[in-house]
Amino acid sequence: MKTKILTILIIFAVILLPPILLRDKGAAPVIPPPGTERLVIITPHSDSIKTETGNAFRAYYKKKYGKDIILDFRAPGGTSDIIRFIADRYKIEFRAVCEENGIPWTPAVATGFADPSTDKNPNADPNVKKARKLFLSSDVGIGIDLMYGGGVFDLSRQASRGFAVNANVDPSYLTADKMPSTFGGEKIYDRNGLYYGLCLSTFGICINTDRIAEMKNKEKPVRWADLGDPRFFNNLAVADPSKSGSANKCFEIVVQQCMAEAENTPGKTWQDGWSDGLNLIKRIIANAAIITDSAGKVTRDVASGNAAAGMAIDTYGLTEQEWNTLQFGTPHFFYITPKGGTAVSPDPVQMLRGAPNKQAARAFIEFMLSEGQKTLCFKAGTPGGPKEYALRRPPVLKTLYQPQFRQFRSDPDYNPYASGADFVYRPERTGRYYDLLRNLIRVLMLDCQEELQAAWAAIIKAGGPDKVPEAMREFNALPFTYAEAAAAAKGLNAENARDVVRLKRKWRDEMRAHYKNAARLAAEGR
Repeated sequence: MKTKILTILIIFAVILLPPILLRDKGAAPVIPPPGTERLVIITPHSDSIKTETGNAFRAYYKKKYGKDIILDFRAPGGTSDIIRFIADRYKIEFRAVCEENGIPWTPAVATGFADPSTDKNPNADPNVKKARKLFLSSDVGIGIDLMYGGGVFDLSRQASRGFAVNANVDPSYLTADKMPSTFGGEKIYDRNGLYYGLCLSTFGICINTDRIAEMKNKEKPVRWADLGDPRFFNNLAVADPSKSGSANKCFEIVVQQCMAEAENTPGKTWQDGWSDGLNLIKRIIANAAIITDSAGKVTRDVASGNAAAGMAIDTYGLTEQEWNTLQFGTPHFFYITPKGGTAVSPDPVQMLRGAPNKQAARAFIEFMLSEGQKTLCFKAGTPGGPKEYALRRPPVLKTLYQPQFRQFRSDPDYNPYASGADFVYRPERTGRYYDLLRNLIRVLMLDCQEELQAAWAAIIKAGGPDKVPEAMREFNALPFTYAEAAAAAKGLNAENARDVVRLKRKWRDEMRAHYKNAARLAAEGR
């Protein structure tokens, strides 16, 4: 008996100890030595970005302030997970402040104190208005100084909720000769100091040429629409936009491109591009063999051959391409900027309300807007550049695109300010539906992926979309039009959580029925 127990304990040790010993050391709070400052940063960024920018900032801070500092990076998940974490933490911390000031903590107060619509609602509950005013004037914090990365939409939304504050960065870092205030239809930085873009990201297609060479059609995908082609069925890797902010941005750009194309198509309006874009995303999701919870995993899945192609942000795609070249000499992984679908989006940083170390937080932002820009875009080992890992992130600082820096940049031929975008991003078209979009992809596609893929497989087996028009009409069905999107978005923000769940279930059940009908019609050859 003792031998059996010992054997079981040894087995448990073998299974459990490696994950414990090899866990991410950055996940635990860092306790600085006496006399050393700490800057707490929550981020969805990769380890290479955290390592290189962290090391460079420590050296900068020591030189400027004569103090040592530890960067305590926290990573509770992707952007969406981080946003929920921050909101939950502020709700917990602010409750005590409310009760100390005689404001009862009701469900309405718990929701309304961080709701920007409260500010302009004359009929709002008086306690909600008091709580909102108190929150915006307070220095209540959650023990975190900065949110680093995540996209303009999510950080601007944090700002409107009151979770971010003016970092009061020296305005000399933001002059027009250094960076524009807007570019490609998006703000580079907030004029009230609530977020600052650090680099200009693009989104594209990553491919594994070995896997594509095995396919009957060996043409490389060059457009977003190519990823929705039947030949890629069960051959794509994509990230879940309800988990990854960059994945959702990528899908938003797909919709925006479809809107731009519809606008230039006789007999169509740009509003028609909403349906075109969502149905293209349906085909892309239907083609997916892998759905990950992180945009960074997509490139690894494609590089390893688990998928033939995928959707990626430039920094992940270009870094994987460089690593693939170093590893194999002749690369089989490539990052492609899609034709007609290139849009530029800033990746920002912001100071959170109640930041424990405001001086260091401000210093980090100012560093990343100046000397730290070299860390983002220079080759490893170059003056001012990263030490080990080239981050390949196009900087916002225009001077770094001048000829004298060409030899140092990881991607010397790429200048977003010169090349621009294939279309201008129009935030007024889809920006307000950013949350709606990720919910739609989750509910209409990912939650129904089995039925979605079965329908798409049946359509492909029947000879493709042109051969079974009735099946495609069912496949392309949507719960509402663009004109009805505002009402749908409002439904998702209903105060009663049961109403939200009921609405999502309704959409999900309707789509499952449409997919099943599509599969049946395709099998009948209709």
